[in-house]
Amino acid sequence: MVSIIDDDQSVRDGIMDLVKAMGFKAEAFGSAEQFLQSGRAARSSCLITDMRMPGMTGLELYDRLVASGERIPTIVITAFPKDGDQARALRVGVVCYLTKPFDDNQLGTCIVSALAAHDSHRSES
Repeated sequence: MVSIIDDDQSVRDGIMDLVKAMGFKAEAFGSAEQFLQSGRAARSSCLITDMRMPGMTGLELYDRLVASGERIPTIVITAFPKDGDQARALRVGVVCYLTKPFDDNQLGTCIVSALAAHDSHRSES
């Protein structure tokens, strides 16, 4: 299951269409808080989250999940790259950091990497 979190409905829909076209199951959420309240973290094999959203940012969501023991391979996307965000994201374990607009192939490669990381982590458990 690929969970998509973005406050922009059109971005959520576009990513959802791409993920489904790749043959994966997907569900979308309008905010980090909505995702956390859904109880879907345990079912997620990959997380695609916007960096800048009202409330909790994508990196704050990732940090919170890691702190709670949920290590979901995560792809962070942003339309507003800031110095240091990409380096910090990759340093703490985010699989990919993409700047909007990104190429569908880039996102596809990141999803495949994230799912491989998820499968690798599961086999170690």
